[in-house]
Amino acid sequence: MSNLRRGIVAPAIVLLLAATAAPLSAQAPAQSPAVSQPVPSPPLATLDAHRVVPVPANVTVAAGEPFVFSANTKLVTDGPAELTRTGEYLARILRKSTALRLPVSGFKRGSPSAGNVVLLRVDTSAVASVGTAPTARDEGYTLDIAADTIRLVARTPAGVFFGVATLRQLLPWGIEAEQSALRLAPTVSVPPGRIVDSPRFAWRGSMLDVARHFFTVDEVKQHIDLMALYKFNRLHLHLADDQGWRIAIASWPKLTQVGGSSEVGGASGGFYTKADYAEIVRYAAARHIMVVPEIDMPGHSNAAIAAYPQLGCSRPTPNIYGEGTQSAGVYTGIRVGWSALCPDKALTWRFVNDVVREIASITPGPYFHIGGDEVEVLNHTQYARFVERVQAIVHKHGKTMVGWEEVGKATLRQGSIAQLWRSDTALLAVKQGNQLIMSPGPRTYLDMKYTPATEVGLRWAGYIELRTAYDWDPATYSAGLSEQAILGVEAPLWSETVRNLNSAQYLLVPRLPALAEVAWSAQAARSWEGFRTRIATHAARWRLLGINFYASPQVEWAP
Repeated sequence: MSNLRRGIVAPAIVLLLAATAAPLSAQAPAQSPAVSQPVPSPPLATLDAHRVVPVPANVTVAAGEPFVFSANTKLVTDGPAELTRTGEYLARILRKSTALRLPVSGFKRGSPSAGNVVLLRVDTSAVASVGTAPTARDEGYTLDIAADTIRLVARTPAGVFFGVATLRQLLPWGIEAEQSALRLAPTVSVPPGRIVDSPRFAWRGSMLDVARHFFTVDEVKQHIDLMALYKFNRLHLHLADDQGWRIAIASWPKLTQVGGSSEVGGASGGFYTKADYAEIVRYAAARHIMVVPEIDMPGHSNAAIAAYPQLGCSRPTPNIYGEGTQSAGVYTGIRVGWSALCPDKALTWRFVNDVVREIASITPGPYFHIGGDEVEVLNHTQYARFVERVQAIVHKHGKTMVGWEEVGKATLRQGSIAQLWRSDTALLAVKQGNQLIMSPGPRTYLDMKYTPATEVGLRWAGYIELRTAYDWDPATYSAGLSEQAILGVEAPLWSETVRNLNSAQYLLVPRLPALAEVAWSAQAARSWEGFRTRIATHAARWRLLGINFYASPQVEWAP
């Protein structure tokens, strides 16, 4: 794999807003041969040449001069105080490469709204929705670009931030450099036009497994920055598994003292203090990303059992062909299904209640993920009762339960969420009136190798090249599903083979941006040819951001 570093930016380029005046929603839909017969791709001349990922719903070209950033450019916010934070976010990106001052100030009634101004406005009456998702009205935005003004309007601060993510991609990729040729060639411009955009699905998630291999707070922040570039809004942190416990619990201190001391392969692991976790939550929230904590139970629980053996009803620790270890009860292999919390002990329920209570108290978001997958030790009745009892505890502490698709074997509360990963039990939750997060292994498990030659990753769900990750429709993936049954799409990155952020990024990019488009963009607006053309230009941006990536041969990458 390559090891990309920050480099020297080439002279600034001006990105085209669109190749034609036709709105992108008029494009032919992308259809996977696995779902239905493929349709011919539209001619290259009509493809979305503005290079934005995810592809916006509607793009209209306007006549006239572009907006040019200059020493006189001001960023003005009109709305809640948190818009200032978004304005500063955009200004910081531009300041580092252009040396422009770009002051951020609040809007004053009666003052002119034009004159080389970037205006970020929340207007609750704005009509920015072109989609059908429940959050489309809240996360959609309208971006108007003229010679004297960039006007970005949304119903909520989140919609404004996602509009900024689009504007960032319309700017020359050189803005991402710490030291840039843009300082010598200060023409940073955006061509005129209008984008009206909103998401298809409410849940657009990326899951990071910090349990099998630990990722530091700084590494998680770097991952959040990547998510923000592509309009993700859920960071699912897999905080506990057989190999590691990664979050401090004051009432059970050995969880991190013992369970946090190991990881796959036998390294020393690590964990987050509550202050660390709060910093991750804060950093994500500033980018309108909600943290969803997961404590996997009743299986995948050996790290907790290693710390408190009386909690466990596991089978013997696997130790075949040298895999794993029983030293101090910790486990460093990757086999699954053998560990379990005892469902009939009062101590187990005190433990579960304490863990959920402490994590819920420091998690502003409404969700708590209980795992619930690959439980081979308990019988059906034990498993179903366990899930139902945990669900009640999660609800008691003010959260909504999320679990892997097996939780549908239990009786679910209305509003609880199941996460599809292998499809054989997911419809059990749907039949109870609950929604799904779509994470099918053969499409979204980004720990899978691209090809047999990929240096890291697994292959049990198949090889996932870029087109495989992109070219599918969540609403038609599984028989019996409808659009209304799908809350969203999430891309898990399990870390059995992922030892550091460099290898994580190699597996994530470019597949994570592909899945961002699956989750955000209307199916009729997407096409493989359009995506591969647009994503080809993102490599230069990734290089300047120091993001390691896989140069898929399915794409003709720009230099």
